[in-house]
Amino acid sequence: MESNFANDQNYKYQKAKEKVQAIKGFYGNLLAYCIVIPILAYINYTTTSFPWAIFPALGWGFGLVINGLYAYGYNPLFGKEWEERKIKEFMQES
Repeated sequence: MESNFANDQNYKYQKAKEKVQAIKGFYGNLLAYCIVIPILAYINYTTTSFPWAIFPALGWGFGLVINGLYAYGYNPLFGKEWEERKIKEFMQES
């Protein structure tokens, strides 16, 4: 019984550690976005009249949103309900 408890605690610790790393990565990405995009906008403003800085802002912004959704556990396609349904399905097959 002790072994199961230890394994369960180790599993929970690993999952929590992964979640913290994902959130930490998200905030690092957000900080980089907040620093780089204004620099690109300034360079764009001072060099040309075509607003090219909008493209990296939108592309990186989309990636940032996806990263944030992943870091905070929101996944509309493969969420917890889907995961539990698949686990039950595979357990019934075996």
